[in-house]
Amino acid sequence: MIRFSVITCTYNAAAELPRTLKSVAEQTYPHVEHLLVDGLSADNTRQLIDQYVADMAQTESLHTIKVKAETDAGLYDAMNKGIEMATGTYLVFINAGDVFPSPQTLETVANAVGEAETLPAVLYGDTDIVDADGRFLRHRRPVPRQGLSWRSFSRGMLVCHQAFYALTSLAKQTPYNLAYRFSADVDWCIRVMKAGQAANLPLKNVQAVVANYLDGGMTVKNHRASLKERFAVMRAHYGLPLTLAMHAWFVLRAIGNKFKS
Repeated sequence: MIRFSVITCTYNAAAELPRTLKSVAEQTYPHVEHLLVDGLSADNTRQLIDQYVADMAQTESLHTIKVKAETDAGLYDAMNKGIEMATGTYLVFINAGDVFPSPQTLETVANAVGEAETLPAVLYGDTDIVDADGRFLRHRRPVPRQGLSWRSFSRGMLVCHQAFYALTSLAKQTPYNLAYRFSADVDWCIRVMKAGQAANLPLKNVQAVVANYLDGGMTVKNHRASLKERFAVMRAHYGLPLTLAMHAWFVLRAIGNKFKS
């Protein structure tokens, strides 16, 4: 039986959090623990979390909820705290503003693994980009390939972080590198996939949209600094020649897109 740890990290997220809590609460899959890690928000975030805990206690849901509220050293530190708390078979990060596409999403992900099948290191799927009102904007591109490996990320982050379900045992071995402020998620995904390869475990595409991602995240708001960090991550994993070639390709693509517009 697969159990999911859904991790939501928050800080002053009162405007975005309700739709995320609703999305997790509506999941029909019963074997879910929802881990909420709050960095001592100064707005109404903690009250929303407390009300969510109280409301869920009045339902027949089998979901469990755990809350940790304390200061942290930023988002990736909070995410490491969530990894430490996780007891599920797989963990996934669904942060404030992000939602599951449907109440059956976690059922779809769990059913992608057969009863006698070796548990994959990673289960992954597609992502849709939505606006602040949850309206569909576009499908995220590029879409993940069937034959994904850690080397695939040399062409960019092919799988959105919210659509990347990591085997918890591997995730606990590979916490986020806090030296990165904007691209630790890319580095983490690569290292989890490397750990899976070392353990001779497959990566599996569930062939479905498994995340709705809120447009305009942290790396979008800090685009230039994020690109510099992304370059450092790629260099660390793939070496300088390939990273330079990849960087040149991204620059040429950006120039081409500018002329198209």
